Amino acid sequence: MSKKVAVVMTNMFEDSEYTSPKEAFEKEGHTLTVIEKEKGKTVEGKNKEASETVDASIDEVSPADFDALFIPGGFSPDMLRADERFVTFAKHFMDENKPVFAICHGPQLLITAKALEDRNVTGFTSIQTDLEYAKANVYDQEVVVCHNLVTSRTPDDLPAFNREALKQLQ
Repeated sequence: MSKKVAVVMTNMFEDSEYTSPKEAFEKEGHTLTVIEKEKGKTVEGKNKEASETVDASIDEVSPADFDALFIPGGFSPDMLRADERFVTFAKHFMDENKPVFAICHGPQLLITAKALEDRNVTGFTSIQTDLEYAKANVYDQEVVVCHNLVTSRTPDDLPAFNREALKQLQ
């Protein structure tokens, strides 16, 4: 059954950490909606290998309209977490135990949402201490699944990340 996946990202996302899961999700029939501050804007990956047109403004959407949340890594999650609208949006998925997929720096948004306490997670090396301060149980492995939450560290982990995210969408 097709699921609706909210994707929160802005400029400087990690290109492959968006394009690889996007391709995997769409291949299985899931629909992605890219959400940023401004609908119609084109956001560009930090390596300039990928760009995407924003489908909806954060002000036009409700987390209740989506089955899952996907947070690509790169610098994007750090920029988004400065905006309370994105923090509140992400927190809803964690509070409601809806599937959440966060890779690399993606968990930064969940740290700010104070949604990781006692959760098993991973993330890029440079945020692992931040995850510990957020009272998460941090593991240095390619993918960590904790109930509804799937996290991975780097683009090298994408095959495992995609596999486990797709399991959550079944």
